[in-house]
Amino acid sequence: MSPDHPTPSGTADEALLGLELSDPPARPENPQVTTPLQENVLEPCDPFAEEDRPVPLPGSAGEHLLQRAYGTEKRARRFYDDQVLDHLNDEMKAFIGRMELAFVATADARGECDSSLRAGPPGFIQVLDDRHLCYPEYRGNGVMASLGNISENPHVGILLVDFVTDLIGLHVNGGARIVEDADLRAVHPTLPSEFDRGRTPERWVVVQVEEAYIHCRKHIPRMVPVLRQRSWGTDDVKRKGGDYFSAKGTPRPWHRVEVSAG
Repeated sequence: MSPDHPTPSGTADEALLGLELSDPPARPENPQVTTPLQENVLEPCDPFAEEDRPVPLPGSAGEHLLQRAYGTEKRARRFYDDQVLDHLNDEMKAFIGRMELAFVATADARGECDSSLRAGPPGFIQVLDDRHLCYPEYRGNGVMASLGNISENPHVGILLVDFVTDLIGLHVNGGARIVEDADLRAVHPTLPSEFDRGRTPERWVVVQVEEAYIHCRKHIPRMVPVLRQRSWGTDDVKRKGGDYFSAKGTPRPWHRVEVSAG
């Protein structure tokens, strides 16, 4: 890579092919001290941090503070103890193996967020072991919003939902790495080689699981799958629905309008 186009920090090299992720940047000892990336955001003090427990509770300091403020500590503790795992159990692995879509949430180094849809045939998300899963990245619009965020900030949140049969969801949160297709296959040769509509992954996102827990079925709508026949392998905007919201031509701050001479 040239100096103007350095390798993103989230891209794995040979030393990372064991899929052990590097530790996140250390937080300042003084929660009132911010880094340039934090700007004016102050890290709250966790009200449960002083408790005598060998491992901290799941969740963020912010959610713990609100649990105390709104009186939901007992319900939250019961959920942590009953439903939150730091790995994937057999039931979760089977669930992931039959999912055809996932919602992936990422944020850049400044905390600005993005949520994106990933989809494919059952099994397009591969479970590598109890603590790792991966999903493929194909040629898209070239924006690289999710991957760009991961290159700055490895934290990702994945939501998988069964809208058809069981009406249940699974959250998987963890640290992510971008791994080129050939590099991941060198470590995991059993990865699938045949893909939906002949698409071939350019690279994969490998996620080291930190939290895995249920999403309640109470408000999940039931949906009925239908056959999908679409024309692919094209960059035709109309066939892809690329300007469905009529955004093209709308003025915006970063849009440079080409003015023809004459």
